[in-house]
Amino acid sequence: MTVGIPIRRLWPEPSAQPLDDAALTALYGRADGPRLRVNFVASLDGAVTVDGYSAGLSGEPDKRVFGLLRMLCDALVVAAGTLRHEGYRAVRLNERRRAWRREHGLAEYPTLVVVSDSLALDPAQAAFADAPVRPIVLTRTDADPPPGLTDVADLLRCGAERVDLAAGLTELHRRGLTQLLCEGGPHLFGALTAADLVDELCLTVSPLLAGPGPGRITAGDAAAPRHLPLRHVLAADDGVLMLRHARP
Repeated sequence: MTVGIPIRRLWPEPSAQPLDDAALTALYGRADGPRLRVNFVASLDGAVTVDGYSAGLSGEPDKRVFGLLRMLCDALVVAAGTLRHEGYRAVRLNERRRAWRREHGLAEYPTLVVVSDSLALDPAQAAFADAPVRPIVLTRTDADPPPGLTDVADLLRCGAERVDLAAGLTELHRRGLTQLLCEGGPHLFGALTAADLVDELCLTVSPLLAGPGPGRITAGDAAAPRHLPLRHVLAADDGVLMLRHARP
């Protein structure tokens, strides 16, 4: 079934035929081994937000792929700042996508994983309080949780001065969460890049010039450039491009 604004493949093997959800699912797929996929939307001139939020860059095609990527992952990884700023709610899927997960031997819902050095989190936020699967918080060894947080989430302590992302991902893999989807924010993406942990980037390019001011999709300390080959280019009829870059 094709929903809403058509999405077509430009490269490789260009096709004028709109992609239904089954075709999109096959294009993005699940990897055979552990994989960290990062998903972002940006303007033509590289902005990560409009008026302070990513929603101003996203449209129906981007949201469609966004939902499919969540369906495909074992865990959704997000920085605490992004969780707070973007007002994350509980990670839930519709019945059709839950059925797909059941048919493929997966839990009905992906696990939310929040990365937080300080544990400045609100356990009453719906992302925790209404979660269908108990979230995990990656944090430092000596971070002090606020009252009520351990009632609604498991703490996974990795690293002394800051979260050790490599150790945290290894522990997630040990728990069976091998297909990881990171939705940011920019500082977490930058730290994952610096640690050479990013296997894939799915980037939606919005046909919009945001102008000076907003940051990029990555931020933080300087890191060595990483080569990430292009795997496919999709285009939606509203002018949006969807790029997928991934390691072999």
